[in-house]
Amino acid sequence: MNYFKAEKIDGQVTCIRSLSGELMYLIEGEREALLMDTCLGCGSLRSFVEGLTDKPLTVVLSHGHIDHAMGAPEFDRVYMNHADIPVYESMRDIEGRRGYIKGNVAPEIYAQIKDEDFIPPTDMDFADLTDGMEFDLGGIHVQVLALKGHTPGSMVFYIAEKRTLILGDACNTFTFMFFGPVSIEGYRKNLAVLRDRMEGKVDRVYLCHHLMEVPPSIIDEVIEVCDDIMAGNTDDMPFDFMGSKAYIAKAVEPGKPREDGRLGNIVYSKDFIRDK
Repeated sequence: MNYFKAEKIDGQVTCIRSLSGELMYLIEGEREALLMDTCLGCGSLRSFVEGLTDKPLTVVLSHGHIDHAMGAPEFDRVYMNHADIPVYESMRDIEGRRGYIKGNVAPEIYAQIKDEDFIPPTDMDFADLTDGMEFDLGGIHVQVLALKGHTPGSMVFYIAEKRTLILGDACNTFTFMFFGPVSIEGYRKNLAVLRDRMEGKVDRVYLCHHLMEVPPSIIDEVIEVCDDIMAGNTDDMPFDFMGSKAYIAKAVEPGKPREDGRLGNIVYSKDFIRDK
């Protein structure tokens, strides 16, 4: 079973695609390498990455969700914002991971996945990943920026020499914002801070699901969706996810851009619109 595939973006950045569709990023400098995210902990990501680089490796997690952090126990140096430790610990069980994969791969592929392919649930001593941290890989610098919203500890990553921002799940074409505790109003404020910090610095933006690359305008588009949600100017397509009920703010068909041709979108709960 081939759980991962590599797609070289340029001489320093590689996109790693998982069997279930998640995107991870391997960034290599002259001295060291950095891996962003570890997927579901199914299949040996570490062995795959060691086949791509022999440089000393640091792992950073964009957040603690099931599809981004569960492969962390394979690695020695792993950073995650400590606000997401409860998120990580609530999603470690193999049954939940199996359920997620089942919903994202063809039945004939799912039938080939064995229990021994999963990394066992493991307590982790994460190094804290904080806003403003910078990893010097040798000629390549990766800066860490907070974007609280999708989870309490969601972080994004800026590769200065590449003028590239990796937004992951924190701001994308289908941003999940219905878990709380951050309201749409609070999230909009956080997006505006990130936009101001990155003004004039970004040429390329990468995500962690579906489309790999989107225009830098994605941040402005998601801010506009926040404004429309607060103003009640939404299409409100019902959306069910693993027992949670929410609304897709802007009308969209599965796997396609918004019906109005724009990209940014939010899945939200009406219980978390305004700050309380």
